[in-house]
Amino acid sequence: MSELPVIRTAIPKRRYQLGAFSVSLLGEVESGDGIDYRYIMGFVAEGESRPSLYVCAERNPPGERGEGGYRLRVVNEVLSEVLGSSDAWGDLDTFAEQALQLAGQALSLTDEEPYRLM
Repeated sequence: MSELPVIRTAIPKRRYQLGAFSVSLLGEVESGDGIDYRYIMGFVAEGESRPSLYVCAERNPPGERGEGGYRLRVVNEVLSEVLGSSDAWGDLDTFAEQALQLAGQALSLTDEEPYRLM
């Protein structure tokens, strides 16, 4: 079992449509799992009520900030993988672009263009 984010409260920052997936980008996240999230992007398949994939920008612990302030993690029911660290993922636009690209690859939607709804 992977480590799905536990979201107590969050503020929706953007919404997208990517193929058959509704996408929400959340900020100001208060988590219940001890992780300090900057942003979480959740991908909900059409007809489903819960995200099947998350891309998260998590603040790196103090000892790991030499590589960047944030780490990028891709999470689903069976996978939790950190893809690197960078200060850039603390920026909303940069995170959104990278998260949509990663999710497109993970969900085999590379031919789909994301449409920003909000």
